[in-house]
Amino acid sequence: MAIFIRISAFLFYFLLVSLLSHQIMSQPQHMHTFCDKLSENFTQTSQYKSNRDTLLSSLRDRSSLETYYNATVGISPDTIHGMFLCRGDITKTSCSNCVKTATLEITTNNCTNIKDAIVYYEECMVRYSNVSFLSLVESGPWASRYSVASFPDSFFNPFQRTLSDKVEQLIILTASKTSLSSSTPYYVKDRKQVNNFDGSYTLDTMVQCSPDLDPANCSVCLRLAVQGVSSCCNNARIAQFFIPKCFLKYDTSGLPTTQSPSGSFSVHAMKGKHNTGASIIF
Repeated sequence: MAIFIRISAFLFYFLLVSLLSHQIMSQPQHMHTFCDKLSENFTQTSQYKSNRDTLLSSLRDRSSLETYYNATVGISPDTIHGMFLCRGDITKTSCSNCVKTATLEITTNNCTNIKDAIVYYEECMVRYSNVSFLSLVESGPWASRYSVASFPDSFFNPFQRTLSDKVEQLIILTASKTSLSSSTPYYVKDRKQVNNFDGSYTLDTMVQCSPDLDPANCSVCLRLAVQGVSSCCNNARIAQFFIPKCFLKYDTSGLPTTQSPSGSFSVHAMKGKHNTGASIIF
């Protein structure tokens, strides 16, 4: 009996540790939450609040089935529009977990009574608004995440040319991957082995657009993301840049890097009506 109890206790402990480890590993990585303080407010007893609850519940339900979904709830003046978009390279379980986490985050963090909000995670984005945003290209709010580690000066110019050429290829390819031709529309990733006189390295690149954009606007959105990366993350070895309808991500390995003395984690927020954003540096 004592042996059985010890074995049972060990199995219980093992299962508990495994469950907790899985939960920790599967937590989506929050980047930034934007609450448009210039938009209208609503009260907790209003019809808009009820419509928002219905909308966010719908987004959570659909996130286990799809990587993208949009919905509109209610009639004017209490209409609310919402959407989620998950990264094309994550599982349905991770997508659902991210959207569920985001729909909780977006109703807190000072967005409780705000009619327009958007939250970015590394794995997904969720937004809602009293103004329709479907089919529109928007330059902000944006969120970026990039590494402190950067390239030595001798690698910078060749790397920039290689990255620019590769991203342009992916933009053209992405615009052709519509919902009729791909299980994950407007999503492309690529791995390239780069060889030059200073050495070789691996470049992983990923781009994705929201399916509510047409091909031309998908290209426009991704080029805005390219401009954003150039502005925020110049010479970074790893970078991600998100705007409301698309994102760009690249990663390199195999090259020597330089790093700032602190190597610390920090967040920088920039404010402006049409250019609100936040950068995470790691």
